[in-house]
Amino acid sequence: DYAEAHARTQQLANALGRLGMKPGDRVGSLAWNTHRHFEMFYGVSGTGAVLHTINPRLFADQLVYIINHAEDRLLFVDAATLPVVEAIAPRLTSIEHVVMMCEPARMPAKTSLPKLLCYDELLAAESAHYDWPEFDERSASTLCYTSGTTGNPKGVVYSHRSAILSSLLFGPLIGLRGQNGELPVMMPMAPMFHGNAWQFPYIAPMHGAKLVLP
Repeated sequence: DYAEAHARTQQLANALGRLGMKPGDRVGSLAWNTHRHFEMFYGVSGTGAVLHTINPRLFADQLVYIINHAEDRLLFVDAATLPVVEAIAPRLTSIEHVVMMCEPARMPAKTSLPKLLCYDELLAAESAHYDWPEFDERSASTLCYTSGTTGNPKGVVYSHRSAILSSLLFGPLIGLRGQNGELPVMMPMAPMFHGNAWQFPYIAPMHGAKLVLP
């Protein structure tokens, strides 16, 4: 539930600090809609770092360009995207660590990636308390790239302010008013690398709505 997710985001924030992430650093995610990916929208951006969600459907050359252009320092992957990263890893110039978004039992037995880190192990080693910093609301929160339909992909930065304002507007727009105290169940069909899944990772907890991640 959201209380558990809140604790895990604080563990993630502490883990990022231990890995040397600083405000403004880019943390890449090449993953699908899961609760761990949801946690990154808070555990990464809440520290002042920038969550860079990457489209795994793109060609290898485009993925290499995007990750290198953004200068991502960390890259979070899941079981579906691990082979993609294994194939392009030698061409990634700024990545310091790759993190597998799973529990220890689901870590791959073999991988070409040196020192592949486990997401849940990183969290388990950290406190569930984190002193969230204060910073300018216009600071970068998330980063998305276009699909490169005209030349190389272009990066678009979302600020914390824009995320909050769009969430405040989208809630009533899509009918999150609730009837008899009950709110609709929300399931984002848009992936989290596509415009932040239409801001569902922010809108659902803001309104207290159940969020289903397929």
